[in-house]
Amino acid sequence: MENIAWMAWTPATACFFAAIGLILATMIWLAATRPEAERVGILGIPTTRGDRLFLSLVLAAVIHLAWIGFVGSQPIAILPIGEGIELSSLWLATAISLVAAVIVFRTV
Repeated sequence: MENIAWMAWTPATACFFAAIGLILATMIWLAATRPEAERVGILGIPTTRGDRLFLSLVLAAVIHLAWIGFVGSQPIAILPIGEGIELSSLWLATAISLVAAVIVFRTV
Protein backbone atom coordinates (compact mmCIF):
# COMPACT_ATOMS: atom_id res chain seq x y z
CA MET A 1 0.00 0.00 0.00
CA GLU A 2 2.97 2.31 0.48
CA ASN A 3 3.70 2.40 -3.24
CA ILE A 4 0.41 4.27 -3.87
CA ALA A 5 0.67 6.53 -0.82
CA TRP A 6 1.36 9.50 -3.11
CA MET A 7 -2.23 9.34 -4.40
CA ALA A 8 -4.83 11.21 -2.40
CA TRP A 9 -7.38 8.41 -2.06
CA THR A 10 -10.45 10.11 -0.68
CA PRO A 11 -14.10 9.09 -0.78
CA ALA A 12 -14.57 11.51 -3.70
CA THR A 13 -11.71 9.84 -5.61
CA ALA A 14 -13.20 6.42 -4.96
CA CYS A 15 -16.63 7.61 -6.15
CA PHE A 16 -15.07 9.04 -9.30
CA PHE A 17 -13.28 5.83 -10.29
CA ALA A 18 -16.30 3.68 -9.38
CA ALA A 19 -18.55 5.92 -11.51
CA ILE A 20 -16.19 5.73 -14.50
CA GLY A 21 -16.08 1.93 -14.16
CA LEU A 22 -19.88 1.71 -14.03
CA ILE A 23 -20.22 4.03 -17.02
CA LEU A 24 -17.81 1.94 -19.08
CA ALA A 25 -19.57 -1.30 -18.07
CA THR A 26 -22.92 0.25 -19.04
CA MET A 27 -21.54 1.39 -22.40
CA ILE A 28 -20.21 -2.12 -23.10
CA TRP A 29 -23.57 -3.65 -22.18
CA LEU A 30 -25.44 -1.12 -24.36
CA ALA A 31 -23.12 -1.79 -27.31
CA ALA A 32 -23.79 -5.52 -27.03
CA THR A 33 -27.55 -5.35 -26.52
CA ARG A 34 -28.60 -2.22 -28.40
CA PRO A 35 -26.26 -1.37 -31.27
CA GLU A 36 -26.81 2.12 -32.58
CA ALA A 37 -26.30 4.05 -35.76
CA GLU A 38 -24.41 7.30 -35.82
CA ARG A 39 -26.52 10.43 -35.49
CA VAL A 40 -25.89 14.04 -36.40
CA GLY A 41 -26.51 16.63 -33.68
CA ILE A 42 -25.77 20.31 -33.23
CA LEU A 43 -22.08 19.87 -34.07
CA GLY A 44 -23.01 18.75 -37.57
CA ILE A 45 -20.84 15.63 -37.42
CA PRO A 46 -21.98 12.04 -36.93
CA THR A 47 -21.40 10.81 -33.37
CA THR A 48 -21.95 7.56 -31.49
CA ARG A 49 -22.60 6.97 -27.79
CA GLY A 50 -18.88 6.51 -27.23
CA ASP A 51 -18.10 9.82 -28.93
CA ARG A 52 -20.63 11.61 -26.75
CA LEU A 53 -19.23 9.92 -23.63
CA PHE A 54 -15.72 11.06 -24.54
CA LEU A 55 -16.94 14.62 -25.12
CA SER A 56 -18.76 14.53 -21.76
CA LEU A 57 -15.65 13.34 -19.92
CA VAL A 58 -13.46 16.01 -21.52
CA LEU A 59 -16.07 18.66 -20.71
CA ALA A 60 -16.21 17.42 -17.09
CA ALA A 61 -12.42 17.73 -16.81
CA VAL A 62 -12.55 21.29 -18.16
CA ILE A 63 -15.39 22.22 -15.80
CA HIS A 64 -13.52 20.83 -12.78
CA LEU A 65 -10.22 22.52 -13.70
CA ALA A 66 -11.98 25.84 -14.28
CA TRP A 67 -13.83 25.42 -10.96
CA ILE A 68 -10.56 24.80 -9.10
CA GLY A 69 -8.96 27.78 -10.86
CA PHE A 70 -11.77 30.26 -10.21
CA VAL A 71 -13.48 29.00 -7.04
CA GLY A 72 -11.06 26.62 -5.36
CA SER A 73 -11.82 23.44 -3.49
CA GLN A 74 -12.45 24.71 0.02
CA PRO A 75 -14.97 22.82 2.13
CA ILE A 76 -18.49 24.23 2.03
CA ALA A 77 -19.87 22.15 4.92
CA ILE A 78 -18.83 19.59 7.50
CA LEU A 79 -21.11 16.63 8.10
CA PRO A 80 -21.36 15.55 11.75
CA ILE A 81 -20.36 11.95 11.07
CA GLY A 82 -17.52 10.52 13.13
CA GLU A 83 -14.82 13.17 13.34
CA GLY A 84 -16.61 15.21 10.69
CA ILE A 85 -16.61 14.75 6.92
CA GLU A 86 -15.85 17.85 4.89
CA LEU A 87 -17.90 18.44 1.74
CA SER A 88 -15.77 20.08 -0.91
CA SER A 89 -17.14 22.69 -3.30
CA LEU A 90 -16.00 20.35 -6.09
CA TRP A 91 -19.25 18.42 -5.59
CA LEU A 92 -21.00 21.44 -7.13
CA ALA A 93 -18.68 21.20 -10.13
CA THR A 94 -19.56 17.51 -10.36
CA ALA A 95 -23.28 18.33 -10.41
CA ILE A 96 -22.68 20.88 -13.18
CA SER A 97 -20.68 18.24 -15.10
CA LEU A 98 -23.53 15.74 -14.84
CA VAL A 99 -26.00 18.28 -16.20
CA ALA A 100 -23.55 19.09 -19.02
CA ALA A 101 -23.23 15.36 -19.83
CA VAL A 102 -27.01 15.01 -20.11
CA ILE A 103 -27.07 18.00 -22.47
CA VAL A 104 -24.24 16.52 -24.57
CA PHE A 105 -25.96 13.14 -24.85
CA ARG A 106 -29.25 14.75 -25.89
CA THR A 107 -28.00 17.36 -28.36
CA VAL A 108 -24.62 16.34 -29.82
